Amino acid sequence: MASDDYVFTRDYIDNNRINLLHGLWTKTWGYVLHPRIPTDKPDLRVADVGTGTGIWLFDVREQLPPSARLEGFDISFDAVPHAATLPSNVSFRHWNVKEDLPEDLVGAFDIVHVRFLAFVVLDEEIRAVVDRLFKMLKPGGYLQWGEPDLTTLRVDKAGDDVAADSVAALFGLFGTQQGDARMRPGWCAQLGEHFSAAGFADVAADRLEPAPHWSYVFHEAGLMMFELIIPRKEAGGEAMRREVERLLPLAVAETRRGAWVASVRVSVVGRKPAV
Repeated sequence: MASDDYVFTRDYIDNNRINLLHGLWTKTWGYVLHPRIPTDKPDLRVADVGTGTGIWLFDVREQLPPSARLEGFDISFDAVPHAATLPSNVSFRHWNVKEDLPEDLVGAFDIVHVRFLAFVVLDEEIRAVVDRLFKMLKPGGYLQWGEPDLTTLRVDKAGDDVAADSVAALFGLFGTQQGDARMRPGWCAQLGEHFSAAGFADVAADRLEPAPHWSYVFHEAGLMMFELIIPRKEAGGEAMRREVERLLPLAVAETRRGAWVASVRVSVVGRKPAV
């Protein structure tokens, strides 16, 4: 992931968006770490790839033995809290998930976690990315990955008389924007199949649509994405930026009147077979 592969701004507003989405995601699914993943091994080694603010590591740390080592990987640590605040068993390291896995990370982890790379990994890159994550795991280790399935995106309304044209047009940019393939990911819907193709066993691909009140909250968090795209000249091209700037205030007004987008969330877990 080169520095320009991240669609959004890297600032405290985006950090808060990431942390909010973490809370919404875990509230919706009911777990931080998938319940089928064992945590009773001594000296667990856990990786969070595309760690962002490190929020998942800080949360899952409270559920693991004190001997566990937790490591976050990303291309930038602008979003991570100051080093002086970090727990002693949490560390961060630069690694680009689109590049070869360093030798010292091969077969090194009991658990690897990934989430919200839909706007980073392209359709043609997903298979190689899953293969690298497979290589990170020890035999018997687990990969957990969560994403929104944007192919299921739809507009819901409080009533037939509620206008939703701007909401539909704004989120429709994911499917119609031709200038930036990152804005129209399709691989999330087939994530479980990519696990199986990479060699994972006992793959469970769970699909969940949040209740309407949680969908509405997710929607408002999603509106923040567009606010953060506007300052980024690299995100989608100038034409898309102008269209986002035009549509966003109209979509916000429609949201307050009872229009929101809903979609399915996907959580996939798989085990690397023991030797």
